This record gives sequence, C-alpha cells and structure tokens, in this order.
Amino acid sequence: MAEQRSTVVVVGGGFAGVGCATRLARHDVAVTLLDRNNYHQFQPLLYQVATAELAVVDVARPLRGIFARHPSVRVKRVDVVSVDVDVDGRSVTTADGDTFGGDYLVLAAGSKPNFFNTPGAQQHAFPLYSVADANRLRNRLFEVFEDADNDATLIDRGALNIVVVGAGPTGVETAGAVADLVNDVMPKRYRDLDLDRVAITIVDLGPAVLGPFSDTASAYATKRLGTLGVNLRLKTGVEEVTAEGVLLSDGTEIASRTVVWAGGITAPDLAATSGLDAGRGGRLTAQPDLTVDGHPSVYAIGDMANMTDDTGQALPQLGSVALQAGRWAARNILADVDGRQREPFRYRDKGIMAMVGRGSAVAEVGKRHHELHGTVAFAAWLGVHAWLMSGVRQRVDAFVSWAWDFLGASRGDAVIETDSARIDWGDQDPTDESP
Repeated sequence: MAEQRSTVVVVGGGFAGVGCATRLARHDVAVTLLDRNNYHQFQPLLYQVATAELAVVDVARPLRGIFARHPSVRVKRVDVVSVDVDVDGRSVTTADGDTFGGDYLVLAAGSKPNFFNTPGAQQHAFPLYSVADANRLRNRLFEVFEDADNDATLIDRGALNIVVVGAGPTGVETAGAVADLVNDVMPKRYRDLDLDRVAITIVDLGPAVLGPFSDTASAYATKRLGTLGVNLRLKTGVEEVTAEGVLLSDGTEIASRTVVWAGGITAPDLAATSGLDAGRGGRLTAQPDLTVDGHPSVYAIGDMANMTDDTGQALPQLGSVALQAGRWAARNILADVDGRQREPFRYRDKGIMAMVGRGSAVAEVGKRHHELHGTVAFAAWLGVHAWLMSGVRQRVDAFVSWAWDFLGASRGDAVIETDSARIDWGDQDPTDESP
C-alpha cells in the first residue's frame, strides 16, 4: 500500500461523511470515520421502513462493509460531543472521553428533528429521521390496528386516526405510504375491522402541501392525496401533542395514538457546542470551499451546515446536496495536500421530488426544475434514488431489486417486534392491585 499522505477525521456516517471518506480512501489518505451507529442509513426511504414496504436491511448498510476494501479507513462507533480546533490541531472528543485528531476535520453529523418547542411533541410524537425512529413508528402503526381489531371501541378513542405534522416531502410521502398500507394491505389482514373509519390527516401551518414545489406540483399532490383518502388541515398549527392526540391552533382536537412529526430539522447538538460560527437553523456556516471561517482545515458539510453554491445561493438539506458536498470536501482536501488551490463548491442540481403514494410522484428535475407528475415523475424519482444509493453502495442492481419488490404490496416486514409497542389505553381499574 502506498504511503498515506495525510490524516482526516470525519464525523458522521451519512451521505456527506461517507461520500467524503470514500473519495479520500481512493487517494491513500488515512481516514477515521466516527458515528454513533455502525451503519449508514438511506434516510429518504425511512418512511417505507415505517410502513413495512422495506426492511431495515434495505435502507441500512454497515459502515465497515462499505469500507471493507479500503484499509486506510477506520470506522469507530462513538458519540462525538465536542470539537477542539486551534492553531495547534483539530480534534473531537467522545462521550467516553476518547479523543480523535487529524490534519483535517470534516464535520458531517447530520441533523435532528425540530419540534419548535411544541409542548409534548418530543415525548409523544414519532419523528422519522433514523432507523430506530422508523422501527418505532412501524410498531405503533401495526399495534393500533391490532388493538382496534381486538376492541372496536378503541376506534372512538382515536386508534385509527393517524396525524402527520408537516406537509413537506417527508410528511406527504409518509401520509401517502400509510394510505397505501390502509388501502392495499390492511383489508386482506383485518377482515373484521371497519377500515372506513381510518382517518389520515396532514397538519401544517402553510397554505399548501409541498411548499418548496411549484403551484402545479402542489395542486397535483393535493389531488392525489385526496384520492388516497388523506385529509388536509392547512393554515393550522399544532399547539400540543399528548399521549392521546393533538390540540390544533384553531382549538380543535384530534384523538390519536399515532402522531408522526415531519415538521422540519435543526442542527445536531454538536454544532452548538463546537464553538464554530453558526447561522440559520443552528447549522455551521460553510465558506464557499466548504471550510469553516478562520479554520482552513475544518470542513462543515451536509445537513449540519449552511452551504451555498458557487453563485452564493443557499442549498437545501437534501441527500444529493450532502453527497456532492462530501465528495467536494474530499476534493479540496486532496488539492490542499498537493499544494493546489481549493475551489468553491459547485452543486449539480438534481431537482426536487416527492412520492405521493405508490407509483406516483411529483418532480422538478434539473437546474431549471422541469416539472414532471405521475408515473413519469416516479421514474425520475427512481433514477435519482438509484444515483444516491450507488454513491454509497456501488450496486445499482440492488436498487433495481428493491424497486421490483416495492411495486408489489406484500408488506413482508409487517411485524411488531417488541412489547415496547404496547399502548396504554388506560383501561386498568385503578382499584385493581394485581400485577
């Protein structure tokens, strides 16, 4: 093996971190990749794990497996809690007190749900930003149907009311997938259950679904959601989430034991404790070349950073942006090592898109955001996700196999995994002292 020319610590095993580490590994750079999990998750498809369209193994791949052929990459499962950068070095410290340092530091620790200080949301809602989140939501979805099947009176208490907070892509895709689950799968499995009483509701303060999209795309998604049986409560906020439902800003309440939180993301705690310059959403401010101001050997990329393209336009928190930024950061590190000039990040716009139920999507493709709706948009959605997946797995055929399974309606992973999914309906007699 060729002599390694530099050392880089990468914090985060998402699109940005894996994209950066993979490119560096190909150029004999020693990389230490740190993440609290030992796997990379394909976050855009977590809602399909939550609705049993996919299994966890379809969206998560062990980090050590990704880098099995790259001996210059070390993977450590640790929780990074602090950053130390000065003229003498760059290092991070873990919750266990271990320190990792290198010639370069790449901060790509992703994001976390933003509950906007909504009372009860963090305790009672189901965010959808990790494999663990997807598993919890899947368990809850099937548990409420099981409970309602055993006791129909629970329907009056909201057992079959599913509330999705947020009308952005995550909320729309999740609501559409839940509707497909109810319409295509549940009738074959719960023959004694009155499925006409299932109510799926999207709640959002905005005036339309898919706010970042065009008016025509939003209108198409609205019509498609209506066809699937999804209710919309727009221009309406969530005042409180409880164990038994949600209180809305117009004073109404929806009884529910399944409140999905798709209300947005914010920077991870590490951004606030790093001492580095932060801006919108608490995210670190990345310079045009993706470094942090005043620290030319520290990079901030992915959802953890506020990044701009080469024209100064702010970039969205998307998987395609994160993956390209990771590769570009590696490119600039290699340029620096070789004594060449670093270059401003040039993002190749893949557009934006969202699934709206099985086999249907809205997409605005390319830099000019050419609009596509329906099955054609679904084909574009498949193509972009194949590109993203091949970037970390290098196996497009695996994605094609997944797509074939997805077009079916078997829901083979529709199992409840643990007793932790059991819902307390408050039925126990308070005078009953039996265990």
